[in-house]
Order: sequence, then structure tokens, then C-alpha cells
Amino acid sequence: MSNNASTMTPPSGLVNTVALAGIAGVVVSLALVFMNMAGQGHASFNTTSDGVVWGLPVSTYLFFVVMSTGLTFVSAFGMVFGIREFYPVAKRCVWLALATLIAGFTVLAFELGHPFRMLWALPTSFQIYSPMNWMGVLYGAELLFIVWKLQKLEAGDWESGVSKKLGMASFIAAILAVAMLGSVFGMMAMRPYWFGGMIPMYFLLTALLCGVALTMLTSYVAYGFDRDRMPGALQDLLKGTTSTLYASLPVVFSTVIGITLVALTLRTATGLWSHQDGFEAFNWMVGTPWFLLQAIALLVAFFLMVNPGTRAGQGAQVGAALLVLVAMFIGSYLFVVGGQVVPVFKGVWVADFVEYAPSLTEWMLVVLGVSLCLALYGFGEKKLNLGAAPDK
Repeated sequence: MSNNASTMTPPSGLVNTVALAGIAGVVVSLALVFMNMAGQGHASFNTTSDGVVWGLPVSTYLFFVVMSTGLTFVSAFGMVFGIREFYPVAKRCVWLALATLIAGFTVLAFELGHPFRMLWALPTSFQIYSPMNWMGVLYGAELLFIVWKLQKLEAGDWESGVSKKLGMASFIAAILAVAMLGSVFGMMAMRPYWFGGMIPMYFLLTALLCGVALTMLTSYVAYGFDRDRMPGALQDLLKGTTSTLYASLPVVFSTVIGITLVALTLRTATGLWSHQDGFEAFNWMVGTPWFLLQAIALLVAFFLMVNPGTRAGQGAQVGAALLVLVAMFIGSYLFVVGGQVVPVFKGVWVADFVEYAPSLTEWMLVVLGVSLCLALYGFGEKKLNLGAAPDK
């Protein structure tokens, strides 16, 4: 099935700016990271074996790979569940799912120090009982399916049997991968802040939230924040003027924000109520200004999207998308670090919360991840016609 010619509007000049900014960010951040790590090794990170072991780079990795899953979810609305109104954003979501996955694992590679050891460690000492092991396998499968699906879309094959099966396979792999990632944290009984069977479900929920937010934001960037340049079907999807309510991106966005707010509130209230050792981490979390900023950002975004008077507005949608992405990045940081601020043997050798502040190297890895994502996104808009959709 061929691509719809009406969707082949050239990308805006803003895309060039985004791509160039991404390339510049990659060059600068890589130079600083290599310089610091060459001179200090892993000591250039402010993580220690007797305190916070997983710091900002791990939370950045978590943010990107969870977002990748959410983008796969959004693409599945059209390519798996047959909601054709979502076709105008499907290819863009598939490419962004690949870009964010690459960005996340690039950041993690620097944090690990020796990532290529996995090439022989996985096949020669496969740990079938390890969630972290299966997480790597499932994300590898998701990456393979995404690349294969993207190749099919580039060839204009949207609805053949193979293309549909690839869409389903990438969707299933994405669900299993992020659920296994949640289990890496949720199975740590020694860390009550992380422990629990609902953590994988929370990861799935926030994945969809991040995916919808980035879909909305990049749809505007692609056309220079000018709705008149967008294909009619994309305008309908963003304005909520589609034939069915569930096929409106702003309605989906407001619903997922609302559910996330409820889930975050209940998790926080439960943690603050408990007196079990280790749950003091929730007191640390709510005592940080970052938690307040996260809550305000989500609340403002929710009211912008739930209010019919603002929901269809371009400024409200862009603002809500940015607020949600900032809130989810903060949430990822608080989640990863919060699980470690209470020592496992509390009171034996540390009387207070473990202190942690990211180093320059760690912040540069955040810049690297964001910049790499921007550069890949810009390349996709310029070379792959990400606004393409099948003929009706």
C-alpha cells in the first residue's frame, strides 16, 4: 500500500535547528564525558558502593526506554488496533521509539563502563531467574522488531500480513520489556520504596503518558508549530475533531495524565502512612522541591487537557506536553535515587538519608541522551517522511 502523497509536506526549518542543536550537544557532551572518564574513570560519577549506586544516568536511561515503550503503544493504536485516525503519527512514533531506545542505552553504556561484556556474558552465562537479564533480551527483541517494522513502513507496506505481525510483535515485546524493567526494581524486597507488584504496572502507565506527550510535541515541531501545514487527518487528531472520542489525542492525553496523578497520589500516600523500615524514603521524596515541581507540572498539564476550552488549543497542547515530559524526568530521578537514600542497614552506620548530587559527568550524559534523541529525530524528519500514512 502506497504512502498518501498529501502527507509529504517538507519538514519545517525548525527541524534543521533541532537536528543541528542535537549534533552540537552530542559533540560537546561526548567530549566532556570522555575527558572526565579518561582522567578519573568511574570516579567522575558521584555514585558510591556504600550509598547511591544508581544515579542520574540510570534514571535518564529509565526515562528514555520507558518513553520508547510508550511511543510503541501510540503507534499500535493504528497499526495493531486498527484505529486509523492514529495513522498520521504512527511512523513518527516508530522512529522516535527507536531514537529514544538508542539514546537510553547509550547513556546506560557509559554508566556501565564495560557494556560490550554483555556480548559474551549473556549467551555464556544466561541467568534465567534474573529480571535484569530478561530485560536486556526483551529490549533487544523490541529493537529488532522496531527496525524491521520501520523498514516495512519505508517500503510503503502498512497492512500486509507480515507488517501487521511485526506491529503486534513490537507491541508485545515493548509491554514485556518495560514490565520486566519494572520488575528489576519491584522485586527488590530489601528496598521497600521500590518493592511491589504494582511497579511494573506504573511503568506501563507512565510509558504511555510519555509516549503521548512526545508524539504531540514532535508533531508540532515537524510543521514549525503551524497547524495549517499539517495534513488534515493530523489536524483532526490533535484538535479532537475525529469521528470517535477515543481517537482524539488530547482526550487520550488528559485521561492518562489523570490516571497517573491518581496512581502517584495513592503510592505517595501509602508510603507516607506506613511505618515500616525503608518507607522513610517517601518522606525524603515529598521533602524535595523536585517532587513539588513534578506535582504542579502534572496538575497544570491535566487542567489544560481536561478543560474543553483549552484542550484543542495549540499552545495548551505544547505546554502540557513539555510539562509532562519534565515531570516524568523528575519522577524517574526521584524513583531511582529515592530507593537508595535509606541505607539497607539503617542506623548501623548511617544515621540520616544518604546524600547524593549528580556530577558534571552525569549531567553531561543527560545532555548526551537528549541531544542524541534530537539529532536522530531531525534526521528522521528530513530523510524518512515521518508524516506518511497509508491511503484510505
